[in-house]
Amino acid sequence: MSKAKKQKQEQEGTLKDLLGDDMLEQLRSKKSDLKKQEEQRQEEERRRKAEERKRREANKSFEELLNESDMDWKQFKDK
Repeated sequence: MSKAKKQKQEQEGTLKDLLGDDMLEQLRSKKSDLKKQEEQRQEEERRRKAEERKRREANKSFEELLNESDMDWKQFKDK
């Protein structure tokens, strides 16, 4: 950055100086609110997916459950 440009910027002040304390506090508050909303949305999405998994699991047939099982059912059949 050139020396003249830097001096001009210093004279004009930073964005923080131009906005003022009230506006900065409002922006911080808005940022905090948006972050909370996003966290709530993510938590709701997590709950929705968990509920969907439970519903799918509850609706599985015996054959589907048997096929997903790690047990070797042939051992039981031979006995």
